[in-house]
Amino acid sequence: MMATDDMTGEELADSLLRDVGNERMRAATRLLGAHRDGFWLRRFLDDQELSDAAGNPLIDSSGTHPSVDWTALGRLMLTLGWSRRSSSSEVAVPEFAASLVGSGAVQLQQVIQAVDEGEFRLLVRALEEAAYGERR
Repeated sequence: MMATDDMTGEELADSLLRDVGNERMRAATRLLGAHRDGFWLRRFLDDQELSDAAGNPLIDSSGTHPSVDWTALGRLMLTLGWSRRSSSSEVAVPEFAASLVGSGAVQLQQVIQAVDEGEFRLLVRALEEAAYGERR
C-alpha cells in the first residue's frame, strides 16, 4: 500500500498517473485528486469495503506503478448501497470521473444539482482536459 499521508490530493493523483497515457483517465484521476484533497483516491486505497463491493482493489497495484482501476470503479457504481456513507456531492464526483473514461453513465442534471460552484469548476476542468488534453 502507498504512503499517502504526506501527499496532497493532487500529488497522490500524479503518483497514480505515471504509466497512464489516456487523456480521459488522466483527467478523471486528476479530478479525484483535486476534489477535497483526494478524498476518493484515499478511500479507494484504504476502504476495503469499497474494494470488496467492486470485486477488485480500486487502485490497481499490479503494474509498474499503481493506477485507478476504472473497470472496478464502474462495477462499484453499479453496486447498491456503495455510497451510503457519502453526500450527494461526494458521490457525483467519482460518478462523473467514471463517466469520463466510459466506466459509467451520469445524469448531468443530478450532478449539477449536487455539486457546489467549486466542485462544478473541477468537473468542467476535467471535462475540458479529457476532450482537449492536459492542462491547456
